[in-house]
Amino acid sequence: QAEEGLRQASATLENVFMSASPLCITAVDYELVEANRAYLEIWPNPRQDHESVKCYESRPGNLCHTAECPLEQVIHGREEVTVEAIKMVRDGTERVFLQTTRPFRDADDNLIGTVTSFQDITEQKRAMKELAAERERLSVTLRSIGDGVITTDLRGRVVMLNKVAEKLCGWSQQEAVGRPLVEVFRISDEKTGKSCENPVDRVLATGSAKRLANHTVLIARDGRSYSIADSAAPIRDAESRVIGVVLVFRDVTEKKRMEEELLKTEKLKSVGLLAGGIAHDFNNILAAILGNIDLAIHRLGSDLVAVPLLAEAEKASLRAKELTQQLLTFAKGGSPVLRTVSIAGIIRDSALFILRGSNVDCKMDIPDDLWLVDIDPGQMSQVIQNMTLNARQVMSDGGTVMIACRNHKERSARSHNWVEITIADQGPGIDPGVVDRIFDPYFSTKQGGCGLGLSICHSIITQHKGRIKVSSAPEGGAVFVIQLPASTSVVTPEQQVKLEPHGSCQEGGRILVMDDDVLVANIAREILVTLGYEPVVVKDGREAISAYKQAMADGEKFDAVIMDLTIPGGMGGKKAVGEVLALDPAAKVIVSSGYSNDPVMAFFQEHGFCAAIAKPFLVDELKAVIGRVLNS
Repeated sequence: QAEEGLRQASATLENVFMSASPLCITAVDYELVEANRAYLEIWPNPRQDHESVKCYESRPGNLCHTAECPLEQVIHGREEVTVEAIKMVRDGTERVFLQTTRPFRDADDNLIGTVTSFQDITEQKRAMKELAAERERLSVTLRSIGDGVITTDLRGRVVMLNKVAEKLCGWSQQEAVGRPLVEVFRISDEKTGKSCENPVDRVLATGSAKRLANHTVLIARDGRSYSIADSAAPIRDAESRVIGVVLVFRDVTEKKRMEEELLKTEKLKSVGLLAGGIAHDFNNILAAILGNIDLAIHRLGSDLVAVPLLAEAEKASLRAKELTQQLLTFAKGGSPVLRTVSIAGIIRDSALFILRGSNVDCKMDIPDDLWLVDIDPGQMSQVIQNMTLNARQVMSDGGTVMIACRNHKERSARSHNWVEITIADQGPGIDPGVVDRIFDPYFSTKQGGCGLGLSICHSIITQHKGRIKVSSAPEGGAVFVIQLPASTSVVTPEQQVKLEPHGSCQEGGRILVMDDDVLVANIAREILVTLGYEPVVVKDGREAISAYKQAMADGEKFDAVIMDLTIPGGMGGKKAVGEVLALDPAAKVIVSSGYSNDPVMAFFQEHGFCAAIAKPFLVDELKAVIGRVLNS
């Protein structure tokens, strides 16, 4: 009876069944009662051979015999059930359908079955899957690239940003979406500090790509700033209509810093060339001044009133000599000209010189038995002066610089002996965040500082095969520890003092002097005459070779030769020494230069010289060098 009622009721739906969408009526016992033509085109005829067919036999699918079956859900009271179901169709393939099932009731409102419509969404699902895959590929691409990417809509609100953009801006994707770009991407002019124009507005106004200025700074959410390179371009749809803007930017902070350092390095090279040239010329002038003063002192004796005045002038000239040494170190950072000395006196003189007249006191603890070191006294004096000056500057309200020295024997498989110098101040100390950069070129924590002092100290100490480290003391202040290799020489400081000034002279010896500077050549001649030598002066290497060859031919060979290392526009000693030695392998050639930091001065023997003397020089210094050479 129920089935008959169902058939009668279904007749009223005949017109509806003529629709293009697949429709069917199913009884509560799962029997397929009726289906329209669209349904039958997809699934087999359910009434073939007058046999009853169950719905799950007609259109088998993934929801059949499960709690998610739409018929089951309607039987249990649901008024409408819409699901996505995978169904096997006539040709044996599987397709995806959007299936909507509603109750089918008789005149007494009794549930006698269901009416189900089907919409084939297989192609839609495939398209959606492909779109999702494309979006995932795009997402992976955006996540993989090293640049920050932000997209906005036409209102300038954030639609998407990748991981790099999240990191630089300080906003997550979830936080940023929907916010105005100017809130997430805050940029300003590095030079003026003023906010920059919104790049999205510029792109939307012109419809073309734009680039930001080279001095644009991105201000992150946490206040950190980054120098960035940026471009913005319109996003267009298939009809070329602008639908948004894409912003691509990268962090160029490190690149910009490197470019600035390179520029500083180039400037430093230029300044260095100038400083080196000035120092060389100044040393030549000093050679004449200092030589004449020293010569006057030797000739006048010690009883005259003028001698103390000349001695003071000599001290001032020696201080100027140290200044040119610093200029040369700044200009070239050349190899040190090593001497075996006690560093105690250098530390005392250098530190007290810097602190003289200031409100900073100095306490020293330097033992008498401090080991000797092989150092360039001028360069090491510069280190102590720079370190002391740094300490004085950080104690603007006064304080005390503590300098302590000790002998340190390293306990290791390859033990070394070190002379350790500790310099401690009572300043604010050093921020742990900058300790690793304190010796970097151009790094300075002081306003207006050039950042060269400590880097030059580090360079000099490294060239001396030493070590330097820095820390902040627990009670405040900075502590610098310098370690220099102890000398293996057995010469005592007293012996050294005696050896250097007093070389025994060979009376009547002939000395060939090569120097293009008339002032230097003249004072060298006067000093040599005073010391009892017979000097012959020439201007360059060619003249020196010719004079040496002639002297050999005349049987009056020179006892020693003093050659200027460099001769502008002519042959210097570096090249001429080889030709002199070719004439006479036993020739004793001394190299002299105002470029005291030149590597040739440090390693003179490798270039054929038997000694080196830096200009300007004193009478006793030249006497000692010649004495050692002639007696060697």
